[in-house]
Amino acid sequence: MTSLSPFHIAFPVHDLAAARAFYGDVLGCSEGRSSPDWVDFNLFGHQIVAHLKPEETRQARTNEVDGKNVPVSHFGVVLPWGEWHALADRLRDRKIGFVIEPGIRFAGKAGEQATLFILDPSGNALEFKSFRDPGQLFAR
Repeated sequence: MTSLSPFHIAFPVHDLAAARAFYGDVLGCSEGRSSPDWVDFNLFGHQIVAHLKPEETRQARTNEVDGKNVPVSHFGVVLPWGEWHALADRLRDRKIGFVIEPGIRFAGKAGEQATLFILDPSGNALEFKSFRDPGQLFAR
């Protein structure tokens, strides 16, 4: 692979108005196409689609990673260092509950990263991470 490109992900939500408020107002995602059953959002240059499927929403299960219970089913974005810190501050200011508080994982080791986990109103887990050195993204 020579370059990274935007991804596309679709996920279930229980309420499109709540999804619009969270992704639009809290995360700052612009809205793209929509219908009565789904909405496209621009999540930091990536297309995410919230599909109205209340019967498919559920709380994410977790696995322990670096002493934290990381939601197994999640999606997220790697952000530049400054953007990650601005997002963490915005989430704190809005009193968004964290599944995993903003912090540094794998400190002093290969792959050291800033990371945080949150849930959307339908229980979908999102991870936002950053690397001071983007070359550490796939470090072992």
